[in-house]
Amino acid sequence: MRSHLLNGRTAEHYRRSVTEGVERVAEKLAGVERPFTGVTPDALAPRVDAIDLDRPLGDTAAALDELEDVYLKDAVYFHHPRYLAHLNCPVVIPAVLGEAVLSAVNSSLDTWDQSAGGTLIERKLIDWTAGRIGLGPAADGVFTSGGSQSNLQALLLAREEAKCHDPAKLRILASEIGHFSVQKSAKLLGLGEDAVVTVPVDRDKRMRTVALAGELERCRRAGLVPMAVVATAGTTDFGSIDPLPRIAELCDRYGVWLHVDAAYGCGLLASRKYRHRIDGIERADSVTVDYHKSFFQPVSSSAVLVRDGATLRHATYHADYLNPRRTVRERIPNQVDKSLQTTRRFDALKLWLTLRTMGADGIGELFDEVCDLAVAGWRLLAADPRFDVVVEPSLSTLVFRFVPAAVTDPAEIDRANLHARKALFASGEAVVAGTKVGGRHYLKFTLLNPETTPADIAAVLDLIAGHAEQYLGESLDRAS
Repeated sequence: MRSHLLNGRTAEHYRRSVTEGVERVAEKLAGVERPFTGVTPDALAPRVDAIDLDRPLGDTAAALDELEDVYLKDAVYFHHPRYLAHLNCPVVIPAVLGEAVLSAVNSSLDTWDQSAGGTLIERKLIDWTAGRIGLGPAADGVFTSGGSQSNLQALLLAREEAKCHDPAKLRILASEIGHFSVQKSAKLLGLGEDAVVTVPVDRDKRMRTVALAGELERCRRAGLVPMAVVATAGTTDFGSIDPLPRIAELCDRYGVWLHVDAAYGCGLLASRKYRHRIDGIERADSVTVDYHKSFFQPVSSSAVLVRDGATLRHATYHADYLNPRRTVRERIPNQVDKSLQTTRRFDALKLWLTLRTMGADGIGELFDEVCDLAVAGWRLLAADPRFDVVVEPSLSTLVFRFVPAAVTDPAEIDRANLHARKALFASGEAVVAGTKVGGRHYLKFTLLNPETTPADIAAVLDLIAGHAEQYLGESLDRAS
């Protein structure tokens, strides 16, 4: 069994095995004709259940053959131009190369004596990102598993900085369409169910600052402590960007921590065309970025950044066997001192190789392409009488609804849209997402693939309309 351990003696075995796996995936990527096969859980589960994990195949080729049957054949392929559903981006090759390197070397980014150069690379990337945001010379941060963890850590720091001895008085103010991780974080932080105060949005799905000011004043008069305002730079449903400069002014006036959830909109940090859309982000106390959403990185690749690096001490614990207190005096850079995690992958390497190969402008150009694509898609929807589109995009998301001319019952229209999404997924020809707006069912395109074209969008809209019309026709037949 030692022949399977990766070391100097097995380097050639490693090379052959990884090459065989890469060739399988490359062949699959080249041959994918649609983003999904349409396989159902009932059809796929028996194939997985039939595998006896206590009886190894003993051969890489055989294991890859089996993997083809239970995974590769029916995977949802985000690189396909008609995958238009969630915040999943196609990935760039330098980042995939980084994934291969970091997995093989297997550094753990918790302490210097486990990562050495990896620690310095991650710190350099944190400084680079903080510089792009404009947080100032005292800024710092750490890579995380994703936006939810970044938001949790930011709100932990905000809670501690609020210096309130009665958690029942603490409040978090967030957009009514902000990410659910804000509510989840409040629960994990031991705050009450009413700790999150939702602020209404305007017709463009941006936080209403007049309403925010009112809530801040109401909290002050009631003796409550607003520990944080969470502004969003790229909401999950609409890609909308809250008015960051005005929100920052209110936070300054009331002395409240400002956290900007830019998990989606962080791609604008690399944009030369649309960077101005997140002006004001430099005034945040903390920022969430998800490189695996808009920097075209493989999952996971995220970070939380803070204006004042000293606030990261609220996540610090010292263990004699890992990061004893003396290492601080000795100026040994242990990243675990900043992180909620202990063992942590060297995910920063993927972004490092991407920047060293493509440059920030290369990433920004790709993100600009999908933002431009969303504008083209919005124009298609706005001109098509079959659809109602909710809002002009700020990033690369379109929310819309099929509205048949001959049907007026909103519930029936809901069912037609739900059916169209499910039927499209079952066909495998395209994958789209769904959400609710005003209690009604809508469909959603999240456009993160520069290979997607307006023609792809038009074709998928025709497919949606066809499925919805078929459903409505059959519904009328059943009713008659």
